[in-house]
Amino acid sequence: MAIRKSSISGVPFGSSSDRPSNPSIGQTFENGTLGIQEIYTGPATGWVAKSSPASIPANVVATNQGTGRAFNNGQMSVSFENGSGGGLATYYTVTPSPATSPATFTGSTSPIIVTGLSSNTSYTYTVTSTNNFGTSLASSASTAATATTVPQAPTVSATGTLDGSGTAIISITPGSNGGSAITQYSITSNPATTTQTTSNTTYTFTGLTPGTQYTFTATATNANGTSVASSASNSVSSLSQFTSSYLVIAGGGGGGGGNGPAGGGAGGYSYITGSTLVTSTNYSVTIGSGGAGGGPSNNTGGTGTSSTFNATTVYGGTGGNAPGGTGGNAGSPLTFVGGSGVIASYAERGGGGAGAGANGGSQTGSTGGPGGAGAANSITGTSVTRGGGGGGGGARDVGSGPGGSGGGGAGGISSGGNNATAGSVNTGSGGGGGRDSAGAAGGSGLVVIRYPDTRTLSVSAGLTTGVLNQAVGSNEKYTTITGGTGTVSFS
Repeated sequence: MAIRKSSISGVPFGSSSDRPSNPSIGQTFENGTLGIQEIYTGPATGWVAKSSPASIPANVVATNQGTGRAFNNGQMSVSFENGSGGGLATYYTVTPSPATSPATFTGSTSPIIVTGLSSNTSYTYTVTSTNNFGTSLASSASTAATATTVPQAPTVSATGTLDGSGTAIISITPGSNGGSAITQYSITSNPATTTQTTSNTTYTFTGLTPGTQYTFTATATNANGTSVASSASNSVSSLSQFTSSYLVIAGGGGGGGGNGPAGGGAGGYSYITGSTLVTSTNYSVTIGSGGAGGGPSNNTGGTGTSSTFNATTVYGGTGGNAPGGTGGNAGSPLTFVGGSGVIASYAERGGGGAGAGANGGSQTGSTGGPGGAGAANSITGTSVTRGGGGGGGGARDVGSGPGGSGGGGAGGISSGGNNATAGSVNTGSGGGGGRDSAGAAGGSGLVVIRYPDTRTLSVSAGLTTGVLNQAVGSNEKYTTITGGTGTVSFS
């Protein structure tokens, strides 16, 4: 068909099918089908309206680009085509929904890259075209597409193990997966050892130095990449445990005072073997004091105070009473009891206090009761008897009861200034009863700890030691703690 031209301008005209088959860029055509004058802009864009707003874009498609994207900084490639019936666009504007910051993204060609998208969130997109004559209406929305990124950083906590294996238990709380399943966690220690990987949220981290404090960080990985590192975990140590023995003795009771005063009972006594202790851990220690002696006017002696180590607490012995009183009982967990006394005019006699190894003796004739025997123990490598009961006071001027073996104080008599004697220090022994005078104080308590010679014991302020880290037996040491309150630890 011959091309028809306007008689005035010489511009070809006709229906859309009459456009020149081999146009040159810049050639114009009066399109009666569309009612516009068109200009040919090249093979890529074809015929577009001349001197009119740009056409509405069509065929909008969003494609997720998650690889290497930081958490909550997702990226989409939004492609589109020019519509028909409008002018050539100078630039295009993409608007995501839900809204983003910035709210729109512009470009001169398709596709346009959209960034800053929230991870694991579904978005749709519309596009407008703009030229010198205005902006088109928005395109139809794209199909929804989910933005994916690397995962959010996890949260890490740690627990030190107690088996000396140089391990710690790591617990990981995942953050958001960024829209793609997490495939691996990488855990790093500080101080550095190795970076270890796992697909589980609980992991045993190996290769640690026992006794050294460590923190841990972790990253999470999915198909898009690896998160930033977590904040550091709490500090933990892979501790070493070992077996020990210890002897704990409480303060002894004081002897009664006055007429026929009884002896004080021994303090509680406990020997523990095969106990498991752990390095770099503080263990509380308290050494009990002996109870005060009773006053000279028929007063009961004071109760000794408790001693403690680790999970073991023993209680002080009770004081002897008067006149003609019963001896004090041994402190818990001991169950020994004091002996009985007699009230008689000017001839009152007191019973002996219980020992750590036997009941107290009752008075006999004019003589006060003897203190009960103490208990023997070889924790230091030598057998030592401790915890004797205090002796009871006898009839006036005669017959004071002897203290029990292991440091028990003897009872007194009134003549010649023969007063009652105190229980020996650091034995938990009972004090003797004081005839016509004050009773004597009970002996203070003691803690002795025996442990492998590969360990060293350290003592805090507030404690008094007798022997510290003394070699004893086969591959073992011992330490005696003789007073105060504080803590000990092992390295």
